[in-house]
Amino acid sequence: MQQDKEESVIFMESQYTKRATVAALEDLLYHPIPVLDHGFIRVIDYMGDDSAVVQAARVSYGKGTKQVNQDKGLINYLMRHLHTTPFEMCEIKFHIKLPIFVARQWIRHRTASVNEYSARYSILSREFYLPDPDHLAVQSISNKQGRSIDKMPQAKANKILDTLKNDALNCYQHYIEMLNEDEQGNIIDETSVGLARELARMNLTINYYTEWYWKVNLHNLLHFLALRADAHAQYEIRVYAAAMLNIVKLWVPFVYEAFEEYRLYGAKLSRKGINVIKKLIKGEKVNQESSGMSKREWEELLQIIS
Repeated sequence: MQQDKEESVIFMESQYTKRATVAALEDLLYHPIPVLDHGFIRVIDYMGDDSAVVQAARVSYGKGTKQVNQDKGLINYLMRHLHTTPFEMCEIKFHIKLPIFVARQWIRHRTASVNEYSARYSILSREFYLPDPDHLAVQSISNKQGRSIDKMPQAKANKILDTLKNDALNCYQHYIEMLNEDEQGNIIDETSVGLARELARMNLTINYYTEWYWKVNLHNLLHFLALRADAHAQYEIRVYAAAMLNIVKLWVPFVYEAFEEYRLYGAKLSRKGINVIKKLIKGEKVNQESSGMSKREWEELLQIIS
């Protein structure tokens, strides 16, 4: 891929720098991390590290700290009390290949800079996502936007996968025919004309892959991960979030540790929830009705404290 070669040249020509670098992330630069069947994430560039967060938080003092435990303590304090501005001092840029339906969900996070592969300008490749049979599940009754834990029967799952594959292939064949161009952009029939790419693309199914560059600061990245790495997030976006979590752990380990402690595996409590816990600590009996909480709130609280 020509782009890979160009980026490798940039990397080789820019090894010397006075800015803060993270060895573990330097080793990861430009290397694709596979996600799903044809997708990937790779780090293209980054700015800042744990010390950049500390430096920003202590700017009024004109200097940072000399002890690592003080830096960790400050980052924990910032994360715990939602002082988010210092985390905005770090940025990272990813190259991501993902199914279109995942991209449409992802783009709801409007706090990043995005530049996507243009199907108006270029021809999309014949690559589409097919779920693993284990990830085909029936619709959840309680959650209308998600799947249940009940798997699709094997025979039904096989039929669905065949349908997804055949529909995607048929749509792509029609896409190529309408364009009158093959995947490399070569004219198929010199005696005919092709439909504009910006129109022909509408025929493709949304399990086809797209690519984009996604640049975001650390604060907004952590917000994205708190939502998309959660067990309630859709599997297909959650696996991308899981790969990003590993990258964050390499990039800013102190921040990652604080994020895990206070956000990823922490919990928020309402005033009523706190009152329930206080009563339980005192040995008082309390139930949903006496708590003043809704059934759903009560069940969520029980999941936290049980």
